[in-house]
Amino acid sequence: MARFDDDTAVTAAGDGVFDARMDPGWWILRGPNGGYVAAVVLRALEAAVADPSRAARSLTVHYLAPPLEGTARVLTSIERTGRQLSFVSGRLVQGERLLAVALAAFGRPFPGPGFVDTAAPVVAPARDLPPSDLGTGPASVPMRERYDSRWAIGPHPGTAPADEIGGWIRLAEPRPYDAALLVAIADAWPPVAFSRLASRAGIPTVDLTVHLRAGPVVLAGLDPEAHVLCVFRSRLLADGYLEEDGEIWSPGGVLLAQSRQLAVTLG
Repeated sequence: MARFDDDTAVTAAGDGVFDARMDPGWWILRGPNGGYVAAVVLRALEAAVADPSRAARSLTVHYLAPPLEGTARVLTSIERTGRQLSFVSGRLVQGERLLAVALAAFGRPFPGPGFVDTAAPVVAPARDLPPSDLGTGPASVPMRERYDSRWAIGPHPGTAPADEIGGWIRLAEPRPYDAALLVAIADAWPPVAFSRLASRAGIPTVDLTVHLRAGPVVLAGLDPEAHVLCVFRSRLLADGYLEEDGEIWSPGGVLLAQSRQLAVTLG
């Protein structure tokens, strides 16, 4: 089992409750990375739905407080199940502390027409770019060791202001791509706003939404060893709050996921 699988694993405890563990290997400055937390919650929601024909299509997580290292629980509830879609909620807790609240939609494909009016950024392939440390802070930040990243879009933090950055990324210990991994990757790149802020004391996430745009068949066809291409954009910081929009693309130019988060600036 790859480390990502072990660190996001959940175990059914009955009545829609799932036991989990917050692993310090995914810590950033003030606790675990939000994408990692979202991946753990999604694992529990997937287990609650328990229907392989209904893939995760949307996940929104509101972060109330940072988890501590150690055991946690996800309390899930199936809010509604229809012919095509299931809606499920989850609450991440440690003891009496409520840490995150999530809502997800799982659904079968809807037959019908389609269109694609967007394209992946044109960048050098991952194999031609040097490994990057992601520029996320001190060398002691454990999450840096979990990913292999290659900077490809925009300036590195601290070199010039930017409203768009990104590059290639994969797990340092590769394993097959799935919805939980895409959710984690959606928050794994350093914030765009780091390029504009003198202090990098932290930009904690208030809420994160990830739309999974490629189904399980597409994800199963991806090479686990391959990097995926991420691009993130941020255009407004006001009252201490900023937005960040993201896209995750396959090496072949298929849009795998879209994300948006609201975050706050510290320091």
